[in-house]
Amino acid sequence: MKNQLSHSKAVSLGLQHVLAMYAGAMLVPIIVGGALGLSPTQLAYLIAIDLSTCGLATLLQMWRNKYFGIGLPVVLGTSFVSVTPMITLGKEYGITSIYGAIIVTGLVIVLFAKYFSHIIKLFPPVVTGTVVMIIGLSLIPTGVKNMAGGASSPHFGSAQNLILSIATLGIILIIQYFGKGFWRSIAVLVGIFVGTVISSFMNPLNFTTVKEASWAHFPTPFFFGIPQFDIVPIITMLIVGIVIMIESTGAFLALGDITNKKLTPQDFEKGYRAEGLAFMLGGIFNAFPYSTFAQNVGLVQMSGVRNRKVTIAAGLILVLLGLVPKIAALATLIPTAVLGGATVVMFGMIVSSGIKMLTTVDFTNQNNLLIIAISISLGLGTTVVPELFSSLPSFIKTLFGDGIITGSLAAMLLNLLLSHKEKSVETSKDISLASQGGN
Repeated sequence: MKNQLSHSKAVSLGLQHVLAMYAGAMLVPIIVGGALGLSPTQLAYLIAIDLSTCGLATLLQMWRNKYFGIGLPVVLGTSFVSVTPMITLGKEYGITSIYGAIIVTGLVIVLFAKYFSHIIKLFPPVVTGTVVMIIGLSLIPTGVKNMAGGASSPHFGSAQNLILSIATLGIILIIQYFGKGFWRSIAVLVGIFVGTVISSFMNPLNFTTVKEASWAHFPTPFFFGIPQFDIVPIITMLIVGIVIMIESTGAFLALGDITNKKLTPQDFEKGYRAEGLAFMLGGIFNAFPYSTFAQNVGLVQMSGVRNRKVTIAAGLILVLLGLVPKIAALATLIPTAVLGGATVVMFGMIVSSGIKMLTTVDFTNQNNLLIIAISISLGLGTTVVPELFSSLPSFIKTLFGDGIITGSLAAMLLNLLLSHKEKSVETSKDISLASQGGN
């Protein structure tokens, strides 16, 4: 099948990849755009450009050459790691500062991809698993608030919002339990669609934004304005970039195992560089940072189709979808409560993925337990109690006031500190045993 896959089959399988990641690619711009107060027209643009950039980023990874592109069957999408940092930075510094920081981060990843590929051994499963868990745990409060209608909703916690969110959640669970193959892969998308239909019987949907949206629109560089380059957003986004690289490393390793390909540091280097270029595209066209989508890795494993033609087709489909704003505008009709029911599932699955990564960790090692315990406590604690750093200078408060940043930094630093200490202790023991043997 790998060498004899027809174009029609490649397109249909590529569409399945798009459907598997579409909900995630769509939810991030809706969450961020809603939190930053974007108008329906601006939100429709954000969704459309996000889809196109997802496709371009995927094609960059597929285009394997001597400089970039890992060549594995990966599909790139908007990283959930960036959600809360972008919202925080957007409210504090403005949306143009976000995109300046994303461009700088992409450039740094491109320039230093070679060096990062050689230090990846410093981020073992205890770090990657903990970081992924923190990402999910930090996002869950946002999902729960959306279940109630959104933090700023005048009908927060109303019976109608709870019915919609629980109904959406229930539909997703039913499809996951009874469905098979393709249907299970699009359970979230079906749940959102049915939840929106149910909502339309409670309150008629407003199709004004869809009617006003054009049928075709080409990406506009710097749609929201000329990027600003402020130091705190840049530092914050650099940390987000490192976390995304760690997250993508796990996906690369999983795909290498699925495709029976032994990855070299050069492969990782080209993979990271492609993601750095994707960051820069996101900054220029006012979209998002991008990373390899875990759900698509699972789809490759489940379907058994490893042909690159499939993911190339997925990338082209995403680009075309993004060039039709009217399709993207349909996503603005989704009620916040319906999104809440879907995101709670997705964010919870991120936590589950982190737990799965941690199953390979040696829990008899007390240091590993400390890394997990302290990192998750700080990450979740900062998310729930953001005023923890309220008395500190504004730049420190912005930088560490995000649970994902705080928890991820804690995991990385604790691993470096404790693993170094452990090696020092082992070295001392070896020297002591050697001296005893000499005596």
